[in-house]
Amino acid sequence: MQQYLSFQLYGVLASWGEQAVGESRHSATHPSRSAIVGLLAAALGIKREQEHALERLSDSVAMGFKVTHSGLVLKDYHTVQVPSEDKKNKHRYSRRDELRSGKLGTVLSSREYRQDALALAAVWLNEPAGYSLEQLKQALQQPNFHLYLGRKSCPLSLPVNPKIIAADSFISALEQYPPFEAEKKHYLGLENSTYYWEKSPHSGIENYSYRVPRYDQPLNRKHWQFCSRDEYVLLATGEGHVSEPR
Repeated sequence: MQQYLSFQLYGVLASWGEQAVGESRHSATHPSRSAIVGLLAAALGIKREQEHALERLSDSVAMGFKVTHSGLVLKDYHTVQVPSEDKKNKHRYSRRDELRSGKLGTVLSSREYRQDALALAAVWLNEPAGYSLEQLKQALQQPNFHLYLGRKSCPLSLPVNPKIIAADSFISALEQYPPFEAEKKHYLGLENSTYYWEKSPHSGIENYSYRVPRYDQPLNRKHWQFCSRDEYVLLATGEGHVSEPR
């Protein structure tokens, strides 16, 4: 039996960042690895500039997800005024400094959000691990920093309610997790579930429907760089059933 730290991710809005090109900022249908590492880091009190601590945390954990409702897409189109580039100008410390800098340009931005998205996350430890599951659980129960779902504008609508569950696989652990109240009432129209995870000796499952590359493995926080990892997917075909795996 393997131990898994399971918790819920529900919010009125969520945004799971994908590769961003130009003015568009898309959201995936399910949580990204970088978002969950960031959520755990915020709970532990690790600051963004503490790159070695973030790397240690990222190397310590593997994760998988059960997505029962990916959320309705909401697109936000807006414009932002920004100062023109001036290498000789001193550092601007606030938005007020930017707006007072003289000539301003306009940047167009289109961002995607997911409304009423519901997912369960399972985290397990790699070897060697820099943290215990109990430490992560306590941090999620009493976080040092504000927790959010991908963006600061997407706060949690319910506590994450972390629980450590012993099971044969992360899927079994998520199936044992106490049901979300809205799920029991079918408030969100939930029918099928899809599972996503990364390859790991302790995932407890080898079968999958397909796998795809995803660029959400944190590489350099300062430069916002990410690298690719393989994500494995198991599709549902109906209530209580999953598709025939490979």
